Amino acid sequence: MAKVDLNNMEGVYFDVLREIGNIGAGNATTALAQMLGTKVDMHVPKVDLLEFSEVGEAMGGEEQIMAGIYLVVEGDISGSIMFLLEKSSAKSLVAKLMGTPNEDPDGEFDEMQLSALKEIGNIITGSYLSSLSTLTNLNIYPSPPDISIDMCGAILSVPAIEFGTLGDKMLLIATEFTDDVKLEGYFILVPDLESYDKILSSLGM
Repeated sequence: MAKVDLNNMEGVYFDVLREIGNIGAGNATTALAQMLGTKVDMHVPKVDLLEFSEVGEAMGGEEQIMAGIYLVVEGDISGSIMFLLEKSSAKSLVAKLMGTPNEDPDGEFDEMQLSALKEIGNIITGSYLSSLSTLTNLNIYPSPPDISIDMCGAILSVPAIEFGTLGDKMLLIATEFTDDVKLEGYFILVPDLESYDKILSSLGM
């Protein structure tokens, strides 16, 4: 099989990655609904294969303050996965999970809120990776999550530095969760180039 060229990934390859994004984000939404004990609808995600330099802008600008949950992916594929939320969305989600009023949407997160946010990120990214694993029959193991509340550009610099030498493209899946509040979340999957090959060949591409 020809090696995947991320600069010319179009047509059927891109459709497959988009479908993986749809299924993964759908499962993540189900997990979120179970966790919150409420109905959560998901707007069909926008899936883009972007260069690192384009990702910050696609999420509203590199200076926007966001909560980012970052996991390293190991097993049959390697790379990283991130789940990012605007800070105000993250505050709203944590308050809902903890059953507390969201009194200070612009304030800092305390330890308990950070812990709750890490758990939300862990469950959402875990269900996403689980659906990818089921689709591809590949063994995929996430590391324990790291969390960062920072400017979008600073959060994105972590996988950019770590995986920038392997391929300069990341798969961005923008999802919109709604129950009574609209929450915009972003999955970013950064497999190394060999892993793109493995994912697509496991799907018979």
